[in-house]
Amino acid sequence: MARVCGFDVVKGPQRLMRTGITLIFIGHINFILGAIVHGTVLRHVANPEKRVSMEYCAANIISVTSGLLSITTGIIAILVSRNLLSLKLHWALFCVSLLNSLLSAACFVGLVLAITLTVSNGGKQLIAGCNSSALPGDARSAIMSNDCPFDTTRIYDTTLALWIPSMIMAAFEASLSIRCFVVAFILRGIGPCGETYFRERLQEESSDKVDVGGHKLETNQLLAKAMQANAQDV
Repeated sequence: MARVCGFDVVKGPQRLMRTGITLIFIGHINFILGAIVHGTVLRHVANPEKRVSMEYCAANIISVTSGLLSITTGIIAILVSRNLLSLKLHWALFCVSLLNSLLSAACFVGLVLAITLTVSNGGKQLIAGCNSSALPGDARSAIMSNDCPFDTTRIYDTTLALWIPSMIMAAFEASLSIRCFVVAFILRGIGPCGETYFRERLQEESSDKVDVGGHKLETNQLLAKAMQANAQDV
C-alpha cells in the first residue's frame, strides 16, 4: 500500500509540480498536432457531401479537447503542489483529472480506431470530398490523378504521421491524469491512501509538538533554577 499510495510530504509536491508541467507541455503538443491535422489535412474533408468522416471526429475534436483539458489539469496540479491544504484546489484537481483521464483514454482509443480504419481502407475516407464519381482504391491513386478540389499531396502519409504521435501523447496524458487523480484522493483523505497520508502527517505534527513542548519545558526549568539562585543570593 505504501508504494501505491505513498505521497512524500517533502518530495510529493515537487513530483506533483513536475507532473503538472509535463501535462502542460504534452497538452500543448497534442493541441498543436490536432490543429495542424485540421488546418492542413482534414478541413477539406470535414464534411464532404454532408458526411462527417470518423477519422475527423476521432483525431480532431477529441484530441484538441483533450489537449486543452490536459493544460488545465497541469495548471491545477501546479497550484495544488504550492497549496497542499486548499480544499477547493483538491476538489478541482479531483474532478478535472478524472475527466481528463477519461477523455484522454477515449482519445487514445479513437485514434487507434482511426489509424486502423485509415490503413485498412487505404485512406479512402480521407479523399471522400473528391469530385470523381468513382473514388480510387486508395488515397495514393487520388494523389496521382489529382482529381480533388483540394491539394492531396501526401495527405495519407501526413495524416498518419500526425495521428501516431498524437496517440502516444494521449496515452501519456491519461497516465499522468490518473496520477493527479490519485494524489487528489490522498490529499482529501479518501480511502486507504488518504488515511495513510494523513496518519503520517499527524505523526509528524505530533512529533513536532513533542519537540516544541520539550524545549518549552527545558526553558521553564532553567528559568526556575535561575530564579531560585537569585533568591538564595538575596
